[in-house]
Amino acid sequence: MKSERGFALVITLLIAALLVALTVEFVNEVFVDTSARQNFTDGQQASIMAGSGVDLAIKGLKLSLSGRTYNSLADPWAKPFKQEDEKGTLSVIIEDESGKLNINQIFGANGNILYQRNYDITSRLLKKLGVSPDLLDSLADWVDNNEEPHPAGAESSYYNTLKPPYDAKNANLDTVEELALVKGFETKVMQLLRPYVTIYTEMPGAININTASREIIAALDDKMTDSLTNQVLDYRKNTPFQIPADLAKVAGMETIATGLMTSTTTMGTVYRIISLATVKETTRIVEAVVRVIGQQSTVLYWREF
Repeated sequence: MKSERGFALVITLLIAALLVALTVEFVNEVFVDTSARQNFTDGQQASIMAGSGVDLAIKGLKLSLSGRTYNSLADPWAKPFKQEDEKGTLSVIIEDESGKLNINQIFGANGNILYQRNYDITSRLLKKLGVSPDLLDSLADWVDNNEEPHPAGAESSYYNTLKPPYDAKNANLDTVEELALVKGFETKVMQLLRPYVTIYTEMPGAININTASREIIAALDDKMTDSLTNQVLDYRKNTPFQIPADLAKVAGMETIATGLMTSTTTMGTVYRIISLATVKETTRIVEAVVRVIGQQSTVLYWREF
């Protein structure tokens, strides 16, 4: 009898343990399912909010730039926007692409230099960033329509030895990120270069002296010293340049300004918008590049992550 009662107790304990395990599994599945549904809902809401941030930025650009002949970092669009409420948090940043260097406007389809000034500015910028200007040979080979490599460049014969293999594009870049495929543009170089380059500005890619970074301003001419660069930045902070010729109003820039008349501008038309939305623990980012002319806008690039 004792052995039968002991056996019954063991069975009872096993059944109880099984029921507990099943209950825990059920509760876990319900929790995971509920969490997944909630995360999906939060993600959808964050995505919509981030997209709305881009729409808001475009409307703000149209309003801010309406009737203007120049833009600057003192304009409302250049100030980061942030809003928090019970639904979540939205942050929006706008960058003027014309303050950057267009790397699609350096070489022509034959691999020769298309705009000497863009080549020279890029070469100086690379040196200032501690990067070898030889990378320009790799860029030329990537965009040209032949398979004859420049001295420090590479064509399909090189890229086909990589894993996985691929061909040189033999056409202009579709995104700045595509540079990572080009010989020599490894991660560190891309991180250094990314803030200063674009592929979206109008031909012939004049640089906006009101919104360009210190590094770009310093690379505009061989004669740009650190002192002159600082003077340009200080001047525009209080008095944005209305036309490129206004550069001559900066002490020491008289001669340099004359040479920069055709390679600079004071008004941008293409802007990069980065809209970040967070709902609870879920974040979505929309990055868009838009052309804004008057009250018309065109989306040139859009990605969400």
